[in-house]
Amino acid sequence: MSTGCIKTLIIGGKGHIGRFLVRQLLDEGHHVTIVSSGRPAFDEGAAGRADFAAMPYDEMLADGRFDALLAEKKPDAVVDILQRDAPGMQRACETAEVGHLVFCGSLWMLGRPKIVPTPEFRQTECPFNGYRQRYEQLNEALGKSRADGLAVSAVLPPNICGPGKVPLEGMGGRSIEVHRAHQQGKEVTLPFPGTNLIGPCDAWDVARGFACVLRNREASAGEAFNVGSAYALTSEQFINTYAAIHGTKIPIRTVGPETYIRDVSPHIGAHYHFTEHMCPDISKISERLGYRPAYTPEETMARAVAWMKDVKLL
Repeated sequence: MSTGCIKTLIIGGKGHIGRFLVRQLLDEGHHVTIVSSGRPAFDEGAAGRADFAAMPYDEMLADGRFDALLAEKKPDAVVDILQRDAPGMQRACETAEVGHLVFCGSLWMLGRPKIVPTPEFRQTECPFNGYRQRYEQLNEALGKSRADGLAVSAVLPPNICGPGKVPLEGMGGRSIEVHRAHQQGKEVTLPFPGTNLIGPCDAWDVARGFACVLRNREASAGEAFNVGSAYALTSEQFINTYAAIHGTKIPIRTVGPETYIRDVSPHIGAHYHFTEHMCPDISKISERLGYRPAYTPEETMARAVAWMKDVKLL
């Protein structure tokens, strides 16, 4: 287990996961540098205690700015939440003699699950081109990991929830209008029988997973770890949870899966949430690295709704 201050450079430290990870690491006494395409809108709280470097991901590896930043900061670890160029990031970190590189992937990379809860290996061919390509790069990077050189690890979250971003709603998107319909108690249509599993995980808990990996470089070298809540909800209970949060009743109508895909939610990025299970097996990171989620699915959904109300989206 790592001890003392870990100098960590976080690419995407302004994002939904990154902001919580920055706060957790700073509160533990670590040194943090945030890398993002633009400066934060304000320097308050945790972000104000971190160093900041503004550079766009798609350019910084090509023009040498990231190499220069690594030479200047000499981080012990780099967290790449965006993971758009795993080979390029791995080369840059190896050259700079960074000790630990941690990527953010997704449970969706593993394809349609054949096992639930779903472990950290590919189940079927991923139906999303971007995720499929990122998975191939990620898998190759993990295969080249060395505990005594550049250790490479990955964190695979499911659906991310909690304050700071509009959460998943009953149509499989992140639409404020659909959330307003939930608040008003309007009917939702789901694929029969409404037992598909959905696992909202608080962004705070996703960040906790990254922190666990960073604190345990040797144990996490060459490994991918699922993070998530302690359990998942059926799609019917997912809608009922929103109803309870809003203090209303949301009628649920079910149709056959083929009808649902054809007539209700034809886009795969939306209907995938309700036609395939998203329930990660978190036993590996729990047993090896001591990961414990702080929030249940119901609690993180309530946190997300409270945030939407706080910022006047609802």
